[in-house]
Amino acid sequence: MGSKIEVSVLDLAFVIEGSSVQESLHRSLDLARHAEQMGYKRFWLAEHHNMESIASSATSVLIGYVAQGTQNIRVGSGGVMLPNHSSLIVAEQFGTLETLYPNRIDLGVGRAPGTDGITAMAIGRNPMTINETFPQQIKELQLYFSAENKNGKVRAMPGEGLDIPIYILGSSTDSAWLAAKYGLPYAFAGHFAPAQMQKAFTIYKENYQPSDKFPKPYTIAAINVIAADSNEKAHLIATSLFQAFRNILNNDRKPLQPPVKDFEKQLSPPEISGLNQMLSLTFIGDKNSLFSRLQEFLKEYNADEIIAVSHIYDHQERLKSYRILKEVIDKINTI
Repeated sequence: MGSKIEVSVLDLAFVIEGSSVQESLHRSLDLARHAEQMGYKRFWLAEHHNMESIASSATSVLIGYVAQGTQNIRVGSGGVMLPNHSSLIVAEQFGTLETLYPNRIDLGVGRAPGTDGITAMAIGRNPMTINETFPQQIKELQLYFSAENKNGKVRAMPGEGLDIPIYILGSSTDSAWLAAKYGLPYAFAGHFAPAQMQKAFTIYKENYQPSDKFPKPYTIAAINVIAADSNEKAHLIATSLFQAFRNILNNDRKPLQPPVKDFEKQLSPPEISGLNQMLSLTFIGDKNSLFSRLQEFLKEYNADEIIAVSHIYDHQERLKSYRILKEVIDKINTI
């Protein structure tokens, strides 16, 4: 396989049916602690708004909670939707996090709203200027984090002079060009928008302009992983994932539902088509199945790192899924 493949966790602090938001946040911390023990590289949390099923809206606050409850694993955003915020405020928030938890904080940024149009308006976004302001905001973050800004009229305190890595997130080829131009690592949302990931990675690598902090391109592939002791059990558990994405298609934001048998029989042809498009990079099965499929995936996409999200209703099954995934990646790395 070449160089070692890193593996990380992407968490949305899922709220499951019959459980509270507080319990969901506690489960996120517990997952991060287990991921740290298992040797995962990083634990990222994603910003979403106005969704009953997701509790990671105050992303920087939750990052602090997870970092406080762990010791070594990197913790960060996957990502902060930068046009939702002032660049200075983000720099101060992540500067504070990096000050409290040195050498452990990642700042992944994206341009999408992380919500619906009405909520995006409530946040204060201007959709007419996003493509112009997003690249400018990245430059602003780099300036605020630089030691050279000590004589600037506007300074990030804390934040200034701190080595906080910035990752550009994307679900289209637009972000690939931007990450390549700025010489930054690039993470692609293959877990819900897989169609353009391979093309985006190619654009990114072929056009990469080395930077001081990142002399070589670095790609992170976000994928869905549902692992269990048997293929049959994994596919049953995965019906919670399919229900969640069907709800997205139908604009239904209810909490994550428990697994159901024969779920496919409940789907309409348009729903089947939509799920197939959104979830083509979903890996479901036992250890042997995952090993063969992930090995093929890594050869085809040549990602430096996998960051896995797992919509699993039962927390213990979710922990087991990540344990199996880590064992599979470790085995792949021995080849």
